[in-house]
Amino acid sequence: MFSRLNYYWRLIATAISFLIFGLGGVLLSLTVFPIVNLLIRDQKRRKTVGQYIVHLSFRFFIGFMNRTDILDYEIVGREKLDGQPCLILANHPSLIDVVFLISFMKKVDCIVKQSLLRNPFTVGPVRAAGYIGNSGAERLVDDCVKSLASGNSLVMFPEGTRSKPGQPLTFQRGAANMVVRAECPIRPVTISFNPATLTKAEKWYQIPSTKTKVVICVGDDLDVMPLISSAPNQTIATRQLTRYLEEYFTKEITANG
Repeated sequence: MFSRLNYYWRLIATAISFLIFGLGGVLLSLTVFPIVNLLIRDQKRRKTVGQYIVHLSFRFFIGFMNRTDILDYEIVGREKLDGQPCLILANHPSLIDVVFLISFMKKVDCIVKQSLLRNPFTVGPVRAAGYIGNSGAERLVDDCVKSLASGNSLVMFPEGTRSKPGQPLTFQRGAANMVVRAECPIRPVTISFNPATLTKAEKWYQIPSTKTKVVICVGDDLDVMPLISSAPNQTIATRQLTRYLEEYFTKEITANG
């Protein structure tokens, strides 16, 4: 009886969470961000403030989900996220992976789907934070390399979309291409949800029968420059690095899972 009541409570709380997320984006777009645009004329400073506001909003959202018993979470190596600017690569098991990561980072760029720039609930925060839209592979890589070269950290999911439960990881070559071109450090992050929830195969209301535990492990920076420099050209270096990253994340996820 108690477990059934707990399930329905978590279902209601999940619905409230997504309602808060959507309405919060609209409210920020109509109130806070216009004021920021009015008071701060410098574009770079305005972007920094926008990212900080999104960080606080996501921190509140994750805290709400935790306090309402939807999920528990643990982050290992949290201090490493505050290290030198780098490319932060993470696996992508759920819908809210990026929300978790940005909730721990006050200033970071990330790649977003173009659809979020057309969604009335997300367009305001995405534009205010200056996130990078994935409008074409070549332009996307150029924009990301430019961000990294400017001294920014950048969050990216090499899979390109959410993982398919039970399927091997398959990385696109975009992340490796960026590393090869920008020669930037890689900071790996592995994310696990147990039991799984908000996967690519589930709707938001298809919650698990028990509370989810989220574990986020921030690893040490990967030294991949020897692998890149030993390759005869950038194409082969990108291919080899993609394979290396797939093997690394598969091993880490297995070990942490």
